[in-house]
Amino acid sequence: MAFDSFGVRSMATYVETDDLRLLVDPGVSLAPLRYGLEPHPLEWRRLKETWEAVKGYAEVSDVLIVTHYHYDHHDPAYPELYTGKRVFIKDPKENINRSQRGRASLFLERVKGLPKEIEIADGREIRIGGTTIKFSGAVCHGTDPHLGYVVEVSIRNGHEGFLHTSDVEGPSLPEQIKFILDERPDILFIDGPMTYMLGYRYSYESLELSNRNLVRLIKELELKTIVLDHHLLRDLNYREKIKPVYEVADEKGIKVQTAAEFSGRKIEMLEANRRELYEKGRI
Repeated sequence: MAFDSFGVRSMATYVETDDLRLLVDPGVSLAPLRYGLEPHPLEWRRLKETWEAVKGYAEVSDVLIVTHYHYDHHDPAYPELYTGKRVFIKDPKENINRSQRGRASLFLERVKGLPKEIEIADGREIRIGGTTIKFSGAVCHGTDPHLGYVVEVSIRNGHEGFLHTSDVEGPSLPEQIKFILDERPDILFIDGPMTYMLGYRYSYESLELSNRNLVRLIKELELKTIVLDHHLLRDLNYREKIKPVYEVADEKGIKVQTAAEFSGRKIEMLEANRRELYEKGRI
């Protein structure tokens, strides 16, 4: 619905079960600078288009989920999105860094009185009709607590299971992968390794751990599809960086796709191609 492979920074995901409609992380944003360049006009157009899609899906959703408080995962400037909804949020006070604590406080102030209910998600399991929603405990946003914490989301209806990792950047840590292994989803949406900052804010060791854990998930679970997107799609050479994952998935007959491919869309890595967009003068 809105992902980096759609041309924006987002991991907004709509899930519909037999008796429930859910929207995970209803936010969209752009990188303020990439290669020293501001967003290209084409990126601004995609931002407008995808945000309209997010608002449309929010309107028909029964439940909205905010896994953490970065602005590509929620938008405090549009609080009416949450009107009349049952809302589950990352704990705004526990297992949270200073930056996200401030953003959480702003969010709660803006939406006050609008949702039907607003509940802490961390570590909880909720059954609504025939649908079970299970949240992980707080896990690191990435490879350490520097960027705060997120909650992963598992949604199960009957024999079908879906899991949204939020920003685990991999996953590379044991607690991040444990929730996935325990939940055993059929379809897995993962924030892939942050390889566009490899050797800078993302280590080669973390990439190796992420690839190893992704291969483990493919081998140990009966997955139908893995969607790898978000941070990973900011790297033009992302396929080469996670080559072992594609190789093992091919052997097992499991699809590894971007969200764009999963949705039947063309991949648009606009941020990663920002320099080229400006050089070609494409408007």
